[in-house]
Amino acid sequence: QVQLVESGGGLVQAGGSRRLSCTASGRTFSDYAMGWFRQAPGKERELVAAISRSGRTTNYADSVKGRFTISRDNAKRSVYLAMNSLRAEDTAVYYCAADRLRVERVTVKVDEYDYWGQGTQVTVSS
Repeated sequence: QVQLVESGGGLVQAGGSRRLSCTASGRTFSDYAMGWFRQAPGKERELVAAISRSGRTTNYADSVKGRFTISRDNAKRSVYLAMNSLRAEDTAVYYCAADRLRVERVTVKVDEYDYWGQGTQVTVSS
């Protein structure tokens, strides 16, 4: 299995930028497709972005397209989420997750990810 640790959360002003990182330990990182999810108070957890094992395939929620970028560095066992033009509605706990099944495809379904980090809070002040 793999252990995931997120970092980079914090307080940012609306319109600002933030970069989240997720570092994995355990099994080979490149054996997993990865996703970033978020959960705001009172709301369901939702996919923000996902990336395939090689990094060639990505998928974004409509609400973040053009503002967020997911990337990965398999040598560093890390996946990143660059967030620009942040809005108050981006406020949430952000989680990274690993999917051991898919290779060059990605899934948007929460229950198809096998391993999760503990989350990092991002708060956007308006």
